[in-house]
Amino acid sequence: MNETSNNTVTDERSDLLETLAKHRHFLRFTTRDLTDEQAGQRSTASELCLGGLIKHVTSTERRWAEFIQQGPSAMPAFKDMTEADFAKRADDFRMLPGETLEGVLAAYEEVAAVTDKLVADLPDLNVSHPLPEAPWFEPGARWSARRVLLHIIAETAQHAGHADIIRESLDGAKSMG
Repeated sequence: MNETSNNTVTDERSDLLETLAKHRHFLRFTTRDLTDEQAGQRSTASELCLGGLIKHVTSTERRWAEFIQQGPSAMPAFKDMTEADFAKRADDFRMLPGETLEGVLAAYEEVAAVTDKLVADLPDLNVSHPLPEAPWFEPGARWSARRVLLHIIAETAQHAGHADIIRESLDGAKSMG
């Protein structure tokens, strides 16, 4: 494996960033030519809307990037979450009054740039931290920066698929095909 220095990205890091960029593109692409109202519209039985999905992916990527840098203190333990924490989390899945698609996409671009720089500059992708306590994590588990990046990629890809369904239900537009 090549070493990383002066922002030179190794093959592995390049592959991770290229894959993440591809899935980010597909997620953003689902919002092409939409109004703010359409981006906030539910088009399926789900509570999800396109703008909310992008907000959620933005928030998730930001938290996981902070986890890589700070460890579990970047995320509250599930048992310590308050009603306000749960309400904020629910707001990440919808467009709120005053929010615009342009603003949501700009916030996503900012977080993506921070994550990409972190991946390029991180001295070692093997650095790991214990996961915060949550019912969905194995007790005592640790994730490396590499594992976190794979998780961010999987989350982004999964939500890009959700976004495809929402967009097709909204106005028939498809990302592919």
